[in-house]
Amino acid sequence: MFEKRALEKIFSRFEKLKILIIGDVMVDSYLWGKVERISPEAPVPVVSLIKRESRPGGAANVALNVQALGAEAVICSVIGTDARSAEFIQMLKEHKLTPQAIIKSKNRITTTKFRIIGNSSHMLRVDEETDKMLDAADTKKLLAVIEKQLDAGVDAVIFEDYDKGVIGPEIIRRVSEMAAERHIPVTADPKKRNFLQYAGITLFKPNLKELREGLKLDGIILTQKGLDEVLFPYIKEKNLEMAMITLSEAGVYIGYHKNATTLSSALIPAHIRSIADVSGAGDTVIAVTTLCLAAKMGAEQTAALANLAGGLVCEEVGVVPIEKNKLFQEALSELARAK
Repeated sequence: MFEKRALEKIFSRFEKLKILIIGDVMVDSYLWGKVERISPEAPVPVVSLIKRESRPGGAANVALNVQALGAEAVICSVIGTDARSAEFIQMLKEHKLTPQAIIKSKNRITTTKFRIIGNSSHMLRVDEETDKMLDAADTKKLLAVIEKQLDAGVDAVIFEDYDKGVIGPEIIRRVSEMAAERHIPVTADPKKRNFLQYAGITLFKPNLKELREGLKLDGIILTQKGLDEVLFPYIKEKNLEMAMITLSEAGVYIGYHKNATTLSSALIPAHIRSIADVSGAGDTVIAVTTLCLAAKMGAEQTAALANLAGGLVCEEVGVVPIEKNKLFQEALSELARAK
């Protein structure tokens, strides 16, 4: 699928790109410990705490994946004015990510996901959040910040929707219009509430569950032909250039315009792996996909590399960004032809 030299050029090209990520950010908080007994108070394990850790999550994890591949990442979001917001901004700085496009609002809290890990297994998650949509004033502020970033120059835009209220119909419509005016590719990782709002963008990337919920489908035949029957009409209806569906252990589907009148597709199988944690895999997939498209890669090559990257991060416990060299070496082994 790839020639070795072409793959090297692609990874080198990533370093020249700047990506704007718009969406819901959060603090991923981890409590790591050992489990050696069951509580006498209830039939639940007792986790003896060993360490605490916080990481930038949600759309910020997409930014970390973009950054890990050598590109510049700018996150645009709205957070609270609470203590967690200060922690989040500090984490961005520690990861050398700019907070210049982050808006603080008294109308919101900063989303925090507490994950309890016992004996390297994810045992429980507690969410502290709001999912109400931005009010008119915050929407106006967010659009102004986004327009400023677009005018400063970016190579692609990612909508990273975690359904916490930052992304709404007006944001999707106006940003898509502004990006189109500037000939900037747009990709979207959607959730149910805004699923049908994305139109006229470069790539639409739900997972299978989101596709079923978004289109109210009882079932989908997981063959290339079965997915074509669902996706081809939707690509035409929404004027999408491509739609990519992550299918977990079944791999990745990509449907795309082969030319002005013809749609084509590919179903790329997953690679066999030891799966530790699927958290954050979608973030990695949309980051790799967007960088590949910004670097002018073809649809099927893009899907193949993103599929590989999503599988690699599932081998790690917790939400972690892709490792560039590890992905490159895996791509050389699995996808490249020596030349």
